[in-house]
Amino acid sequence: MCPPRLRHPQTRSDRPEAAPSPDRALKVCGEWPRAVVTLVRVNRARTRDRGWVRAITSREDPAVRLLCFPHSGGSAVTFRGWAAALPEDIGLFAVQYPGHGDRIAEDPAGGVAEMASGVAAELRTLGPADWALFGHSFGSLVAYETARVLQDDGRSARALFVSGARAPRHAGGGTTHHGSDDDLWSAVRELGGIEPELADDPDLRELLLPVLRSDIALHETYAPDPDALPLTVPVRAYHFTEDPLVDAEAVARWASVARGEFSTRSWPGGHFAFAENPTELIADISEMTVRLASRADNAKHAEHAEHAEHAEHANNTAAAR
Repeated sequence: MCPPRLRHPQTRSDRPEAAPSPDRALKVCGEWPRAVVTLVRVNRARTRDRGWVRAITSREDPAVRLLCFPHSGGSAVTFRGWAAALPEDIGLFAVQYPGHGDRIAEDPAGGVAEMASGVAAELRTLGPADWALFGHSFGSLVAYETARVLQDDGRSARALFVSGARAPRHAGGGTTHHGSDDDLWSAVRELGGIEPELADDPDLRELLLPVLRSDIALHETYAPDPDALPLTVPVRAYHFTEDPLVDAEAVARWASVARGEFSTRSWPGGHFAFAENPTELIADISEMTVRLASRADNAKHAEHAEHAEHAEHANNTAAAR
């Protein structure tokens, strides 16, 4: 995890929803080397305990729901641009981490497992539904851990999609989060492109440093459960060939978490191609998600038909006696 660059706020038309004043909040950020933080104004009194899941689309009764997990420092708004590219039978949702976006008033999460448990618990309250999970970079780890919780609860996701991330056993490492506040803030400034009026704002620094430190710490201290069972759901790992953080070999190691179907796809692009040029990625996720949902529906129909046939046979046998 590397700290982000800062820039001026987006215009209202670029935001996913109105955000009243007075407090500035972290809305979107990314990882080295092309990270960005966008600042908007939110009201602390109205953003406490808002939960984990945000609906990006409002489609009624979709065949499957795609839940997206942002990269380090990212927010749910990262995936707003995906909505128009998804077919009508896929609903789009995204996770909002505490301390980010409209949850800026909340304390950051204490660990990846804690985040996964929180997401999975909220999914229980949303009723029965087929969920496919997608995570990019750090979000891949949170999505993976969420898939594990769902599987342990007997509510397995339809599929797990991961992008731009090392496999769990090879993730983490580093000591940047142990640095002083000055060291962390200097690292942000040294990236370049930080406007002086923002970088020299002590209130802004005080607001952002806790979530920046938390992001770095969660990334660097993550360690998976060594006794974790492999996932039974299909896992697909994506790699962008110009990504300086993750190479194809690292992405292929995600096979170690899959007991069943595993596959990889690669396209040209850098670490943030998932957001900058996501057309092929979205199309691939959509095709596989719809195909898996159709396969599941066919299996259910076949099971129901078999049960009906057995019931009819039992009734006919009883009548003949």
